[in-house]
Amino acid sequence: MNVYEIKEIDKLICGNSYVGRGIVIGKTPDGKKACTAYFIMGRSANSRNRVFEERNGDVYTKAFDESKVEDPSLIIYAAIRRVYNRLVVTNGDQTDTICEGIKNGKSFSESLNSREFEPDSPNFTPRISGILSFYNSNFNYEMSILKSADEGGTACSRYTFSYPSIAGLGHFIHTYECDGNPLPTFLGEPERVKMYDDIDEFTNILWNSLDAQNKISLYVRYTDLETGKEENRLINKNN
Repeated sequence: MNVYEIKEIDKLICGNSYVGRGIVIGKTPDGKKACTAYFIMGRSANSRNRVFEERNGDVYTKAFDESKVEDPSLIIYAAIRRVYNRLVVTNGDQTDTICEGIKNGKSFSESLNSREFEPDSPNFTPRISGILSFYNSNFNYEMSILKSADEGGTACSRYTFSYPSIAGLGHFIHTYECDGNPLPTFLGEPERVKMYDDIDEFTNILWNSLDAQNKISLYVRYTDLETGKEENRLINKNN
């Protein structure tokens, strides 16, 4: 077993009907850009009734058809926000918790101490989060998963992973291992994945790998480490 193996993300996703929500963070092979990607999938009508919307550089989920919203509490949130020299990406309203924590001098993991997995028994969907910290034309990043410690949701296990940015390498974390009832929670540490210099190539590979029936939206951002210029791609299944 090669613990340093870098996998192609399409090989990890293709044929898996439900990996849930996923975050990818990494650096392009040429070492010039930071990459952030976030996607959502859904099985229920309520979950599928969503699109991504960008507002002033931040990204939000919103209802596609307002008249069909059943419960907005776990499906409508800021997915990507800037705070100082950092970029936060998560699968829930813990985005705001992290941003407020950083403004108050807390670290990424400290900010998440007040949060736990989602209260959607029996799945107890994990809260996955990532943060990129930019400095001196470079960046490092952290990823977190908060998940139930047992099948009854009586306690929360907290894991934080810290990474230097390495050209060509990214890390991928998602909420579920696969489809099921209840849904099996993601296991282990974030997966090492290949990154791409071309944003369109990476966006197309990721979007086309996701299950056609269950995928909903994808957002990809490349940030030039020298200039700070951003390039974005946004795909909504609901147009």
